[in-house]
Amino acid sequence: MIRLLASPAHRLAALGLLLLAVTVGALAIQVPGADTVGAAPQSNAFIGVVAVGLAVYLLAVRLVLRERLPRAALWTILGIAVLLRAALLPALPFLSTDIYRYVWDGQVQAAGINPYRYIPADPALGRLRDPAVYPLINRKDYARTIYPPAAQLVFAAVGQVSHSVTGMKLAMLGFEALGMLAMLAVLRGAGLPSARILIYAWNPLALWSFARDGHVDAVAIGLLGIALLARTRRRYGLAGALLGAATLVKVLPVAVAPAFVRGGRLWRPMLAGVAVIAVLYLPYLAAGPNVFGFAGGYGAEEGYDTGVGYWLLAGLGHLGLSPPSLLRTYLVCAGLTLAALALRIAFGPNRQTAPDAVALCRDAGLLAALTTCAASPHYAWYYPWLALPAVVAPAPALIWLGSAPILFLIDPFDDRFLWPSLVFVPALFLAARSLRQACTAPLSALPEGTAP
Repeated sequence: MIRLLASPAHRLAALGLLLLAVTVGALAIQVPGADTVGAAPQSNAFIGVVAVGLAVYLLAVRLVLRERLPRAALWTILGIAVLLRAALLPALPFLSTDIYRYVWDGQVQAAGINPYRYIPADPALGRLRDPAVYPLINRKDYARTIYPPAAQLVFAAVGQVSHSVTGMKLAMLGFEALGMLAMLAVLRGAGLPSARILIYAWNPLALWSFARDGHVDAVAIGLLGIALLARTRRRYGLAGALLGAATLVKVLPVAVAPAFVRGGRLWRPMLAGVAVIAVLYLPYLAAGPNVFGFAGGYGAEEGYDTGVGYWLLAGLGHLGLSPPSLLRTYLVCAGLTLAALALRIAFGPNRQTAPDAVALCRDAGLLAALTTCAASPHYAWYYPWLALPAVVAPAPALIWLGSAPILFLIDPFDDRFLWPSLVFVPALFLAARSLRQACTAPLSALPEGTAP
């Protein structure tokens, strides 16, 4: 046995089976269909098991990045990835009811109704209510849908063939698979090991967010993956169009746009992206101002209007400082920092010290991580998209930020600073260490795929 595990391929398989066992164990702790794990001991046990899964995943990532694996290892990685998702797919959503709104929006559109016109509780939609979906919709008494047009088109397409949660989850996994296939093509084009797809494929945060809860972020991940592939193949217009579509699933992907126009290739991807955004809004414009849904109300619910929703400002609040009084300063500083970085990436000196695909994913990952951290959402499923560019440009901080927020599934302190610090503080340390290494190491000493 010891001799067998001395082989990197066998260690990889052992880690995959261990991750599968841990995932099934975590499933056994939570009561099926419940929106809470249970009492404190049960919640603590769940988080403990999930943390073990995170550790197993990080060991597997370390193995893939440091060891030379045979080509057949890719099939082990993909096989384990399929088994992990198959184990989670039949389970009911956990600690989130968002998917019921997706299914509802799909039913509303299947009935020929604009989903932005009515809240679910409106009498005009009374005939669509069913006992399986309607009672579980969140904010059904006061909020129109928050999801942008690209997401709505996916909901509508699924609503034509299925009114079930499982059907919607399968659609999300389909988009996730498209993203992974695209990144495999990017890896091959860059001459990098295909086994690096494990960085996303085994990510426990992606597993729980999409196979278990079916969050729509998977659609954005699929579109972003194909956009990155199109950009590496110099299909600039197509890349911009796909990025525009991803932005109308979740707004955050717009942050990586400067990486797509780096090197002066500006107008084609930008115009294509803007055109796609305009076209996708057209079918829903009859709703008037309501076409933006519950976006404003959501920001207020999450504390973004007072500042307490931001991790850093919440921490300063613990020191006696007032988040509302600091909010404008925080937004200005964050905005200027991100703008400076975006301009540097888009228009700065284009030092080709890495293959184009690596440089693209490095820049996209940096922009994505800083933007997500600046917004610091406390929902776990906002973070798995960071693991996608990390497949090609595996920065430690990016890998950590794309997986460690699985701890956000449960917050034992119900606090926007203390528990999230378990994710953000190590990320800051890893980013600082990588920056120091990049500044002190000669270019020839940098590992393949690492930003200079």
